[in-house]
Amino acid sequence: MKKKFLITLIGLALSFLAGSAKPISLNPPQNIIVIKEIKIEILGNSTVGKYRCDCPHTFTDTIDLNSHTKNSLKSEIATNNFDCGNRVMNKDLKTTIKVTKFPKSTVSITNIKSSGVDYKCNLKLTITDKTLSYNNLALKNTKNSLEGTVSVKFSDLALEPPTKMGGVIKVKNEFVIHFTLYKS
Repeated sequence: MKKKFLITLIGLALSFLAGSAKPISLNPPQNIIVIKEIKIEILGNSTVGKYRCDCPHTFTDTIDLNSHTKNSLKSEIATNNFDCGNRVMNKDLKTTIKVTKFPKSTVSITNIKSSGVDYKCNLKLTITDKTLSYNNLALKNTKNSLEGTVSVKFSDLALEPPTKMGGVIKVKNEFVIHFTLYKS
């Protein structure tokens, strides 16, 4: 009887230990995101149609979602690198955002946290000498990137939208900044 009881007790102990063991995983922890590139796109409308200017920026950094000290990204973007697809539009954008006076813009993303399968963050964009702040901005999580979008007005930046031909062609005051953080 003692032998049967001892075997049952050992069986229970082994079952308990086997049930509480954690499997070994070769995948990196889900709380680490490695970023290899940032792409900023400016999307807007004018009286003659839509426009898109983009600025890819090689950038490497690691986000640790469980850290209070490394749960952020900050990068300077050379504003001269924006490309709108043609010389005239490139010149207009660079004149509008005063590239010679303000050759760099800053993107700062902080307080990145999970929100279901996606993320939320705080975003600060410094363009010219103005800083725009957005709290709890949604970051869509895809296989290859994190993506976010903010709506901005030239007037938010104390800038005048470009015009051509004596005002016949006008860029609308509102535009969208779409940013993509490409994962490694």
